[in-house]
Amino acid sequence: MDLALSEMQEMLRTTARDFLGTECTGKYVRQMEQDEKGYTPDLWKKIAGLGWLGLPLPTEYGGSGGSLLDLVMLLEEMGRACFPGPYFSTVVLCGLLLAEAANADQKSALLPKIASGDLVMALALTEPGNSYQPRGIRLSATRNGDTFVLDGTKLFVSDAHIADTMICAARTTESAGGSDGITLFLLDSKIPGISITLLKTIGGDKQCEVKFDKVQVSRDKVIGELDKAWPALERTIERAAVAQCAMMSGGAQQVLEMAVKYTKERRQFGRLIGSFQAIQFHCANMLTDVDIARYLTYEAAWKLDEEIPHPVQVAIAKAGVGDCYQRIVRLGHQVISGVGYTEDHDMHLYYNRAKAGQILFGGADLYREVIANNLDL
Repeated sequence: MDLALSEMQEMLRTTARDFLGTECTGKYVRQMEQDEKGYTPDLWKKIAGLGWLGLPLPTEYGGSGGSLLDLVMLLEEMGRACFPGPYFSTVVLCGLLLAEAANADQKSALLPKIASGDLVMALALTEPGNSYQPRGIRLSATRNGDTFVLDGTKLFVSDAHIADTMICAARTTESAGGSDGITLFLLDSKIPGISITLLKTIGGDKQCEVKFDKVQVSRDKVIGELDKAWPALERTIERAAVAQCAMMSGGAQQVLEMAVKYTKERRQFGRLIGSFQAIQFHCANMLTDVDIARYLTYEAAWKLDEEIPHPVQVAIAKAGVGDCYQRIVRLGHQVISGVGYTEDHDMHLYYNRAKAGQILFGGADLYREVIANNLDL
């Protein structure tokens, strides 16, 4: 594994940091937390113009053909800036899933629109049980001639309230193992029978409850093979977990930098607080965790890109990075102290996102079980 970044990756990181430093300030992030949409179309078009929406998508469909590691570089900077909006749901979840599982006509119709910023999408995957396992998919899709009738509820669907199109995972056939019998459907978000309720979240992101009441979908809206969608969904969850690690790693880096900057400005007892050993050790421990988080993320992304067997690497990354980020924000609060708890300070933005990111796409305990099982425990 070569940990050196390519010239393109270095350029992407620099461009993203400069752009987001200007366009995505803490003030803007707080405004979007209060905004119902959670993003501004103007900024969405700007990032489309930079090529970010098509970064990991195939070149034949208007994308750049970038790797997951390339995407990780961008997402680190987005996590560093607490970037709001439907990038993750549209590009990371739906865009990559379509690129893998959709047919040629579906790709031609949808992927160029994603890359150009003309289409916002959402993946309706988890249900009230909040399981990322196949057994957690219980929303039914009953066949009725050339159509399917969808009934059930999806929960924690990111950006469903602003999505033009949704991908919904539904159970078309019962199976003993659970992984068979799952099918993906492509849905217009405004068709009759779909109701969407925006939820209040700690992380400032826009997640929704989506109810399907006898929603009729034609056979040509099936993505991939009938009853065989779970392998593609499993790979989507793996990529999403690593992508979330990148967001958390970027946020952790920013927390470290805010804390270090504060220690060089704040004076107490007649001296800069950075001269106290306890504060120095806090910062040293934060830097250690930042590097652990970053390289766990890079290794997992690299293995997925290279298609190297990775039975536990994604699990180690998701559990490890989530724990690192939690420790970093706690230490950051100790260093910055009381001012970090005020609404005007950015620290609380990262504290909230650290907690939310640890849970998304499976909490640390879920991934520790994966690691333990791999050890035959």
